[in-house]
Amino acid sequence: MDDTGQPEAAKCTKWDGSSAECAVLLNLLWPLDCTFLNVHQRWLLIVLLFSLRPAAAQVTAPTSDSLPQAPTPSQAPAPTPTEQSTAIPLTLDEALAMANKNSPRLHAANALLARATAATQTARAYTNPQAEYFIGNQSARPVKTPGTPGLLQHYAGYQTIEMPHERATRREVADLGRTVQSYDRDTEQLSVTSTVKHAFYEAVRWKHEVEIARENLALVQDLRNRVEIEVRVGEKGRLELTRAEAELARANFGVRSAQINLVDAVASLRAVIAAPPDIAIDPRGALEPPVRLGPLNELRAIVLQRHPVIAGANVALDQAEVELEHQRALRVPQPTFYGEWERQPDLTFWRVGVTVPVPLWDRRKGQIADAQATIRQASAVRNQRQLELTAALERAYESYQLADQQAKSLEAGSLHEAESAVEAARNAYKFGERGIVEVLDAQRVLQTVRGDLLDAQFARESALIDLEELGVVATGEKH
Repeated sequence: MDDTGQPEAAKCTKWDGSSAECAVLLNLLWPLDCTFLNVHQRWLLIVLLFSLRPAAAQVTAPTSDSLPQAPTPSQAPAPTPTEQSTAIPLTLDEALAMANKNSPRLHAANALLARATAATQTARAYTNPQAEYFIGNQSARPVKTPGTPGLLQHYAGYQTIEMPHERATRREVADLGRTVQSYDRDTEQLSVTSTVKHAFYEAVRWKHEVEIARENLALVQDLRNRVEIEVRVGEKGRLELTRAEAELARANFGVRSAQINLVDAVASLRAVIAAPPDIAIDPRGALEPPVRLGPLNELRAIVLQRHPVIAGANVALDQAEVELEHQRALRVPQPTFYGEWERQPDLTFWRVGVTVPVPLWDRRKGQIADAQATIRQASAVRNQRQLELTAALERAYESYQLADQQAKSLEAGSLHEAESAVEAARNAYKFGERGIVEVLDAQRVLQTVRGDLLDAQFARESALIDLEELGVVATGEKH
């Protein structure tokens, strides 16, 4: 009983443990304007009502089917293999080292370079001489002056003499071919490095996506639990809880979707670096710092001057031109010198001579026409490579600039505004000034902004990797 003669609401927790409900009931019953009831009768009425309340509660209390229940720990999205404690941490440097060691693409490029090196040895080799030996028997015929019977022996040797110009052009073609393969190997190295970085940061990105989705799930779960309590004590309607449950299901789906994408990204990374199949990897790394890019025209000149694709295309064009000279040089006949010594039963003799092929029917017109077409093809390929690199540079340059501006804009304004909006909506909801819809809308906006920021940051990183592959940004030049 307080100073006004009314019972204290908190005392009624001895009936059912819900002080809020008891306070509402007492505040409704005590000030009733009943002229036929005195104070003692009012007390008897209150006691009677609370004695009947447990039985009514058994009938009207919500069951597990009538009120949505919060997800149990077993219902939460399970961690992916990448998130398991047994996964081996993998840094970017370790991923690049593993790719350089295990990548089949690099192995194939090195094998092609080894073949080109062997071709230079073949081009330097001289034509082998030929040796000839015959043995037989000579018999006399029944003629007026028969020959002397006995043993016959024949020895001979041949050596083709290469034309100096033909040999020089052949060696030059092989040397240029090796240079082309060397540039191709460098291009493949850049491509593999770029592919590894793209795959590595894609996996890191989805790890961040999973973390953001889990944080969102925890916030929505907490909000759902609060709404459930308020619904149980009668402060909120069931519609509020239904909305919170729907948002919780959406948050769980977001976590699972991010986990699926993470598993796919890690699998792609494993394929790129040729990781052993018996170990799980956990890529860990931070984004590289932004760079200051120079004018696009200067970067375009650098690419066209330094990139191994252009250098290889230029050398391939030179090789085609030298091959044309080689085919023309092959029209000059290559003489073959020979010498022989023969022993017969009654005499011996020796001879020397030279054999020269006469270019009467075949003047290598087909080979020369093929070499000329190869020159035109090599020139067209070089022009196409220039166009492709220029387009790739412009695309990466603009992508980097736009992604950098978007990331900085989100970091400076939108993210803080979205966080403040969520905090304000949650506080207003606590005081009953806003509904659950406003809180969920603010939470969705924050989730969207955080996702946009993550997309912008990794889009900037992807463009930076492309610029590195093009050769306009080198490791160590970042600021």
